[in-house]
Amino acid sequence: MTTAADVSAQHVEVTDQHLTVDLADGRSVTVPLAWFPRLLHGSAAEWASWRLLGEGYAIEWPDLDEHIGIEGLLGGRGSGESPESLSRWLKATAGDRVGRCRQ
Repeated sequence: MTTAADVSAQHVEVTDQHLTVDLADGRSVTVPLAWFPRLLHGSAAEWASWRLLGEGYAIEWPDLDEHIGIEGLLGGRGSGESPESLSRWLKATAGDRVGRCRQ
């Protein structure tokens, strides 16, 4: 039986195409980076600046204001951010985001 402690992240890797999260129970979950538009628009330096929240129940990228819960990731849920919210964020960070989208 999987416990809450097992459903926790230990390591994160972001590439131009994917987000991969290694879990405490030995599984790795890889999803398309396009599921998380703020990550998609991030730089390698921003991707590397992640931290675990709590005991690994979520991952945060402070520079991108992105938070991903492990249970949602396992459930196949991408970002729930509305297009309007993403658009506002992109406009607010326009000088920092030029030419970074990897779709």
